[in-house]
Amino acid sequence: MTIRKAEQKDVASLYALEQKLFSAENFPLSKGSFAYHIRNNLLFVAEIDNNIVGYVLVLVKRTNAKLYSIGVIESHRGRKIAKRLLESAINESVSLGFRRLLLEVRTDNSTAISLYKKLGFNIIKNLKAFYLDGCDAYLMELDPTLLFKD
Repeated sequence: MTIRKAEQKDVASLYALEQKLFSAENFPLSKGSFAYHIRNNLLFVAEIDNNIVGYVLVLVKRTNAKLYSIGVIESHRGRKIAKRLLESAINESVSLGFRRLLLEVRTDNSTAISLYKKLGFNIIKNLKAFYLDGCDAYLMELDPTLLFKD
């Protein structure tokens, strides 16, 4: 498996993956959105046998970096792909000088919450009825600079 920064040639593959991962009510990203994010934000892909099997998107236009989206195709889950994608995003955020990484996650997504906690994220707020279906979200935060202190 290779983790690398996404390139413009990846737009069609990312869009196809997005359609498999997220239904319409979850506002999947368009081809144009992927092209924009490749140019302006952090977008890493996980590639196996020249096929993109996952990605992570971090928005970096603000004071703090924000994990916007992460996804791994169902047939490749459980292989630590999401963990490796997140580690790449965290390392790049640190190298760019961001002092905090934020994310929102559904309170009923125990698998993702567990992964985020293992990587050092902490729940800082409960966001009531954050999602369209009424589900709450946790706002989670990571101070990536703490990961590299002795």
